[in-house]
Amino acid sequence: MHTIALIGCGRIAFKHIEAVIQNVDRIRLVTCCDPRTERTDARASEYRKAIAGAEVAMYADYIEALAKEKPDICALATESGYHAKIAIDCLEAGAHVICEKPMALSTKDAADMNAAAKKAGKRLAICFQNRFNTPVQRLRKAYEAGRFGRMLHGMVQVRWNRGESYYTEAPWRGTWALDGGTLMNQCTHGIDLLQWMMGEDAVRVQATTHRYLRPIEAEDFGAAIVEFASGAVGMIEGSADIYPTNLNETLSLFGEEGSAVIGGLAVNKIETWRFADAEVQGDTEAVVLDPNEKDPPSVYGFGHTALYADFLDAIEQGREPLVSGERGKKALDIILAIYKSQKTGKAVDLPTDFSTMEMTGEFENQ
Repeated sequence: MHTIALIGCGRIAFKHIEAVIQNVDRIRLVTCCDPRTERTDARASEYRKAIAGAEVAMYADYIEALAKEKPDICALATESGYHAKIAIDCLEAGAHVICEKPMALSTKDAADMNAAAKKAGKRLAICFQNRFNTPVQRLRKAYEAGRFGRMLHGMVQVRWNRGESYYTEAPWRGTWALDGGTLMNQCTHGIDLLQWMMGEDAVRVQATTHRYLRPIEAEDFGAAIVEFASGAVGMIEGSADIYPTNLNETLSLFGEEGSAVIGGLAVNKIETWRFADAEVQGDTEAVVLDPNEKDPPSVYGFGHTALYADFLDAIEQGREPLVSGERGKKALDIILAIYKSQKTGKAVDLPTDFSTMEMTGEFENQ
């Protein structure tokens, strides 16, 4: 039985509580940590309601929690700008780490996190839970089986709405120091899926970003072209300005022998499924498409539970989790290259070094 500490008890924390509960035979929550005690109380109460007799310690200081509770695993759901320091502290204290996206806000911090995990001999996973969506898993199997043939191009579209109240209720959102903009926050899942399905070897990025409507430091819209080592091209469209509410998050892939589109509110519905071998495989569109399939209740979907299960398997089997720190860094590298392209007005070759803090003041005249 593994023990876990939840560090950061805000907006996304309930999905971590849910994932622990759904993996109850393998892991138990021992502590919730957050400077705001009403948050630790709320998360601990959620867990106690589901797990009879559970005892959950509550701390304002995660360092104290590490020393006193000595959890096997730490789940980080704090403001993004704090991820790197907290993750490294947890790893050095002897805990494995599940870190919410984005793993960090600079290429250096992300590299330091991975180095700390390697030095400590601990596992580090990044919460790209959409990789575990059932349609995405099916898509990945088709990709790994070579059913697309030569991959030509792909696209991710994140057309969501984050209104002024979203930012004002938590002033760290949309800041360069603690968050970044819509690409770093809302679009990072889709960008991760795009690069995962196209070889994970982005080599060049050209982009433009804007702050159109939202009262933030960072961008609320971004568009980019990503070139991969294979010659395939990826396109990114991300917006927090869609009127009046969230519209869709869609991943489209086009190869020499296959076309697939996974859409819905958050890449959870197969909308196109056309492969040269579909008749042989028995998965034509008539078979695969489900007109009654519904969106999950929120954009977070159901993937955290499966991500936790994979992480526990990785610890027990001595392997890397599906979304390891090294793999999770790849999406971050693309986003930071997008920011650098915006700042310089030029295409950016990967790998590159960059930080969100280098974007400070970028949109002052917009």
